[in-house]
Amino acid sequence: MSTFWSVWITVITLGTIFGIAAILIWCLKDKMGVEEGADMGHEYDGIRELNNPLPKWWTYLFFSTFAFSAVYLALFPGLGNFPGLLGWTSSPQLVTNVTQLNAAVKNAQDNKQLDQYAKELDVADKFYGESFKRLAYNDAGTDYRPIPEIASDPAALKVGQNLFLQNCSQCHGSDARGQKGFPNLTDNAWLYGGEPEAILTTIKQGRHGEMPAWGELLGKQGTHDVVSYVLSMSGRKVNAREAAAGKIKFASCIACHGTDGKGNPAFGAPDLTDKNWLFGDSRADITESVTFGRQGVMPAWENILGADKVQLVAAYVWSLSNTQPDQQQADQTSQAVEADK
Repeated sequence: MSTFWSVWITVITLGTIFGIAAILIWCLKDKMGVEEGADMGHEYDGIRELNNPLPKWWTYLFFSTFAFSAVYLALFPGLGNFPGLLGWTSSPQLVTNVTQLNAAVKNAQDNKQLDQYAKELDVADKFYGESFKRLAYNDAGTDYRPIPEIASDPAALKVGQNLFLQNCSQCHGSDARGQKGFPNLTDNAWLYGGEPEAILTTIKQGRHGEMPAWGELLGKQGTHDVVSYVLSMSGRKVNAREAAAGKIKFASCIACHGTDGKGNPAFGAPDLTDKNWLFGDSRADITESVTFGRQGVMPAWENILGADKVQLVAAYVWSLSNTQPDQQQADQTSQAVEADK
């Protein structure tokens, strides 16, 4: 905070407190020149005004708020850049990335600093840490359980779902079905693979997908032809001549998408032959993708959530597109009941 704003906040804060105190003291003095309790000659709705002082309990309570504010402003930050005598902070204020945040939190915890955020993390870890480990680790406590095994544990799955709602639903939605530009996690269309280890790696390390822009290289007509060919790969009706021309130009795309257009999980290149389109399936959407390219960033969560929580989130995400045997049987039973009706 600049010196100007620090002084401005200090003046406004102290000025308000002293101003109210002055008004209160002024009101304590009798300036009417009549006997205490005398009728002032005013009446409203049957209520007459008397020359009575402020109630003592009310006055003492008001003065106690001034004393409290003085102690509070001395101990805690509130007057501009003054840090307070206790050195309390709500959180590390000057960090710009997760690495700096983790370092600042660890320093505060190690040195017993009055950092509220670090304190709450420490308390939460002591209170919930063992629960996360118990759900994520095997019975011997020596290694993590396989993702499918964690997903078969209702308690672990519930915790994983709660973690997902708290940290992932902003992009993927509370139902995990995503939105334009954010993948649907309930189907079987996985850019980087839907195997347990692939999902775990994605959540741990994040992903940075990049589709280069081809508009300048292909030109307007070339882009139109390639889009026609791409649309035809998923069964859409297009101009056959344009699709044939686009197939030739598609040679620039096979390095990522493959000659058959089925994509490559190693690059995060999507399958162009199905009906799952991350950025929209209209000609306009696909034309925009080919012309200008796409940038997709999935942040890395291991340093944010910790390894134990990542295991639980990965198990929940994996379960969304991998129905468990018990659930399969329940679905079959439900379908049989519907058929009988």
